[in-house]
Amino acid sequence: MSSLLARIEDLIGRLLLAAVVVFVFIGAVSRSIDRPIIWTVDMAQAVFVWLCFFGALKAMRLKAHIGVDYFVAKLPFPARRAIELGLAVLALAFLAAMGWFGVKLTLLNTARVFGDSGISYAWVTAAVPAGCIALGIVLFVQIVTALRSGGLVFTAEPGTVGDADTSDAPGHGEAKTVRTAGEL
Repeated sequence: MSSLLARIEDLIGRLLLAAVVVFVFIGAVSRSIDRPIIWTVDMAQAVFVWLCFFGALKAMRLKAHIGVDYFVAKLPFPARRAIELGLAVLALAFLAAMGWFGVKLTLLNTARVFGDSGISYAWVTAAVPAGCIALGIVLFVQIVTALRSGGLVFTAEPGTVGDADTSDAPGHGEAKTVRTAGEL
């Protein structure tokens, strides 16, 4: 089931990226022939906001968010695990707060029109609570998995990159070595 959700998430992300490219291309071409289609810029911006959250979701699922772990990687595993669990709880609290304020922002913007597109600005700001809920769910699952397995929340297990389907990644099927700063 999670593999299916990962594939759907990936498909949506790819479609959103394609939409941004198409909107920007149409806008550029229309300006170059002196017939600007102004709403394409607005739509590209709106789709880009959603794309950012889908990218963050994929990075969270693959445990690929950037992190500076130089000192933490040098700690004994139990201390490292405790720090990651603590940071995960803080991240959940942040996502909950950001999601709450995102809902309030979305409700405030229901009557506001987004640029020249004619759509409600709420469709743009709804990406914040939707993205926070999705990120919170993935993070919660990773916390539970780490607690059950004795592993880490944010760091990929040694020998692999992420724990999800990476069939579209170069070298698919091969184990990839991950070196932390403590191993360097």
